[in-house]
Amino acid sequence: MKKHFVLLAIAAFVLGSCTSRNYMAADGVAVFVPEGFDASQHLPSPIFLEDLARHGRVPSKWELVPQFSNENGKSVVRINVADADLYGTGEVWGPLRRNGDKNIFWNRDNGAYAAHDGKELYQTHPWVLGLREDGSSFGIIFDNTWRSELQCDSVITYTSDGPAFRVVVIEKDSPAEVLKTLGRLSGTMEMPPLWALGYQQCRFSYYPDTRVKEVADEFRNRNIPCDVIWMDIHYMDGYRIFTFDPNRFPDPKGLNDYLHARNFKSVYMIDPGAKVDSTYWVDKEGLANDYFVHDADGKPFEGGMWPGLTHWPDFSMPEVREWWAGLYKDFMAQGVDGIWNDVNEPAVFGGGEEMTMPDDNIHRGGDGRTAGNHVRYHNVFGYDMVRASRAGILAANPDKRPFVLSRSNFLGGQRYAATWTGDNVSSVEQMKGAVAMTLNMGLSGQAFNGPDVGGFLDDCNPKLLAQWTAMGVYFPFLRNHSCDGTVDQEPWAMGPETEAVCRTAINRRYRLLPYIYTLFREASVSGLPVMRPVFWADTRDLSLRAEQDAYLLGGDLLVVPRYAETTAALPQGDWQSVSFEDTDDGYQARLYVRDGAIVPVGKVFQNTVEYNTDELTLLVNLNEDGKAYGTLYEDAGDGFGYKSGEYGEYRIVAERIDGEVQVRFEHVAGNFNNTERCFKVLNL
Repeated sequence: MKKHFVLLAIAAFVLGSCTSRNYMAADGVAVFVPEGFDASQHLPSPIFLEDLARHGRVPSKWELVPQFSNENGKSVVRINVADADLYGTGEVWGPLRRNGDKNIFWNRDNGAYAAHDGKELYQTHPWVLGLREDGSSFGIIFDNTWRSELQCDSVITYTSDGPAFRVVVIEKDSPAEVLKTLGRLSGTMEMPPLWALGYQQCRFSYYPDTRVKEVADEFRNRNIPCDVIWMDIHYMDGYRIFTFDPNRFPDPKGLNDYLHARNFKSVYMIDPGAKVDSTYWVDKEGLANDYFVHDADGKPFEGGMWPGLTHWPDFSMPEVREWWAGLYKDFMAQGVDGIWNDVNEPAVFGGGEEMTMPDDNIHRGGDGRTAGNHVRYHNVFGYDMVRASRAGILAANPDKRPFVLSRSNFLGGQRYAATWTGDNVSSVEQMKGAVAMTLNMGLSGQAFNGPDVGGFLDDCNPKLLAQWTAMGVYFPFLRNHSCDGTVDQEPWAMGPETEAVCRTAINRRYRLLPYIYTLFREASVSGLPVMRPVFWADTRDLSLRAEQDAYLLGGDLLVVPRYAETTAALPQGDWQSVSFEDTDDGYQARLYVRDGAIVPVGKVFQNTVEYNTDELTLLVNLNEDGKAYGTLYEDAGDGFGYKSGEYGEYRIVAERIDGEVQVRFEHVAGNFNNTERCFKVLNL
């Protein structure tokens, strides 16, 4: 009897110990910790703003419980999600609905998305968003940076090359609440400068500096709105980062002054590799301080990149990030406005089939992270780089909002950089597929993202450029970018008809900036995506779950590309169409305003320096009760005064009273208070 009691006590102790490893970190947020969890191999996590403290036990009726195992030396987690519709999973080529699909989480340079059918791209977001039939929702975070795979089926299977890791499960009543919770745990994007929301023109590459000026002048002469001209690697001296070619760009400050005088901003590429060169100051500093990634023998690793043999900063080390941040001071002093971090997967020329460093390279860590091999640190190389870049840009220009665009990143990296979907192709297929990619990135916490409009690789053509611009001006990030050796892809490069279509589409973007800027404010506060799938309008309408041609901009504006106007599954309700033009060119997307909504739009501006909200047009679609509501946010467009109250947030209210639509602005928050403004009402 005594022996039996002891066995029962031991069993109860073991069960209790196992259960006690799991805990609630917040309301609706459960943390599951596997047996044998080694915190030194995973923590501190790059995903979360702070450690996930205990706030109680996981309820016994908790539905989604991970099952941990070790199979063939790999750490495996399985979660039964039954028949839920699955989304998110970060950056991947494929359908919006992720059921039945696989991700390979190993950031890689993947031009044209050709390798692994586009299932292994430039970023890692170990995250799944689930939506049940009743509209309730869940999110699953696999708190792991090691090389891994995710298979989305009725049982989600996540397999890692690293040691056992935590899983965090979020349970909420709607996908919006799940994304808000992800934002609270993982952080949201910082409010970007207003100019970063304008139209942007890029090429690999614009050079010499006279060509940059020509492109800028063409935009102004042709009255096509534009805010940013981008500089790819050919501005550098022999592809040495933080330098300027003395022949192609002899006066970078003068060039940037020229652009600024015409209300343009400039963004310059900075890659992570320093050319192996005993006379090059960046390489000399890095070697002298032992700042570069080590190979298995403890020597600075050398790998191929644009300048040839290259040393790669060990961004896992805090002292290296501090050094890297300091490199931006003199560079930004040349009048540079934004930074583009590329090839930071990291992509290594000659680095095998995966084009990266050897697995046994060593990253030395710091700030609580232990040293580890490249398999652990590969997926956060870009993440660590962009947080250092952002810190450096902010230190160089403390009164301006930093703008960083990064090709590689990790879940949580939305705090530091915007992103684009990498080296896509000028094709109808990839134009259409960009919608699902951008939506799923937004459903993975990265609200500020978008594709290269027009396509990067291969030659675009007039019809495709017109189509892509007409549907892409509503994406959060809007940049036209094309590859060296391809045809010119500026809006005017393919003839007057295409130019006119592009101008009309870009004009729409600038007219919608009051609404778009308000959405970015919402995203920065709440974590909600700017661009949303149509199922967002009615999470219980099963017919919307797989729609990936039409999409929502915020909650009130429905965008239907012309190629999808007869096939797209659209939400129910009294959505009213709106057009900004008197004539139809046959390319512009169909736009619809939700019933009960007000969308504020402004005038056409040629750039955001000229932008203001002094004169607004309110697109009003009254609901069946004769009422409609909207929101307007405004601030200085740059700087950080908004953090101390220098902004205005307004609730716009429309009501039908005695047969007339009456509209008023109600001040909600901020020191700005302009409720008596000039506006006209377009009652839809």
